[in-house]
This record gives sequence, structure tokens and C-alpha cells, in this order.
Amino acid sequence: MKEWYFEYQLLENRPGILGDISSLLGMLSINIMTINGIDDSRRGMLLSSDSDDQVERFKAILHTIGSVSVTKFREPRVRDRLAIRHGRYIERDAAERKTFRFIRRELGLLVDFMAELYKRDGHYLVGIRGMPRVGKTESVVAASVCANKRWSFISSTLLRQTVRSQLAEDELGGDHIFIIDGIVSTMRSTEKHRTLVAEVMRQPVVKVVEHPDIFVRETEYELEDFDCIIELRNDENEKITYDVVEPGFSSFDIS
Repeated sequence: MKEWYFEYQLLENRPGILGDISSLLGMLSINIMTINGIDDSRRGMLLSSDSDDQVERFKAILHTIGSVSVTKFREPRVRDRLAIRHGRYIERDAAERKTFRFIRRELGLLVDFMAELYKRDGHYLVGIRGMPRVGKTESVVAASVCANKRWSFISSTLLRQTVRSQLAEDELGGDHIFIIDGIVSTMRSTEKHRTLVAEVMRQPVVKVVEHPDIFVRETEYELEDFDCIIELRNDENEKITYDVVEPGFSSFDIS
């Protein structure tokens, strides 16, 4: 069975459109796995079928239905699956396409999104921006649980400042998520710790770096090295700034 993501927008809000489309899918033996409204103006469906010919017939018939406009019909992506689950699309930066934005009341959506990223095999580097106490570390850990992955703090300020200098043997497998605080690791650490960070960054696993801008500023890495950047704010208008970050103690040490 092959899966498809189908999304349409109503051009004429007449009764019975959903029933007509559902009946058509049933006659073509195409299964509706999930259905939900998307951003108040569209409806999305996750479909499955073992016949590409039937799917092509359905797409051809859709073009004859004047009351709907097909906005997406493709193999489902991560953002499509989450849109079906939560009823809205994750906001993506128009200029920086690998940057995704969330606000604190969307922590459930953020956790689901990161969990999907964590399920990837091999190297994948995620950066997460946000002011202190907005929920960055808690979201990273919760997503690890959802993805059924173990997590290890290489550096952190979640409970107390953590600065490690070596890995345990059971942390060398591919089922680990390594979490690095970009401020602690570059500005509050020892040479042994920085050597460990370099070793972890070479591991073919998922790494999450909090405060990636400071990490990039203080190391040889660049933002282009990150596969995904997540921004988490308390509200849409909050500005993420690192003006207070200097060697020594700052409010970012109690994030």
C-alpha cells in the first residue's frame, strides 16, 4: 500500500462536497486513513492505495469538480502528517527554508515535529533558538521519548550546569540523541569538554544544539552545517537576542 497526501480548498461551500469526494474514493478502492481541517480554509486527507492507476483516475476526476481546488497531492512529508494531526501547518521562514517557528502554546506540535526528525538514521544536526525558560530543553527531551530514543546531555543548564568530558560505553549506539548547550559548551567549558563535543559532532547520529548562533560564533561550524533550525518564542512578537551572553554567568545559564 502506498500513501498519498491530498489537500483541497473549497471554492464553493455547498453541502455534500466531502461526502461526494469520500464516495468517489470508496468507488476507486482508495482508503481514507486520516482526515482533518487545515488552517480553517482547507481540508487534508491521508490516503492509501495499492493501485497507482486508481489514484491517477481520482486526480483526473478532481479536475472536473469545479467547487474544489486541489492544493496538494503528493507522497506525504513530515509537515503533511503533522498538519493532518494538528490541523495546521508548521510555520517556515520564507527566506531560510530550513528554519521553522513555534510559540510556547504550540509545544505539542513542536514535540511531534522534533520526534519525526529524531527518527532519522545517521547524522542530522538540529539547532534550537529561544530565550531562557521558554521550554527548549524540555521539548527536546519530550521529543526523544516520543521517538523512542535515549537522550544524553553533553552540556546543559536544565537542573544544574552539566559539562561532560567523556561518553559512557552505552552511549555509543545509534539510538541516542545528543543534546549540546551552545553557550555552555563554548563559553563555560574546559578543553576536555570541547574535545568531547568535537567527537560527538562526528558521530553519525542526531545532535541537537541549543543556542546555535553562539555555537557557530565560537566554533568553526557554520549555520549551513545545520539541517534544521527551530525557533521557539513565548509569543509571535518576542525577539530572540543574545546581547547578555558574555563569558561568566548570565540569565541564559538558568534556561
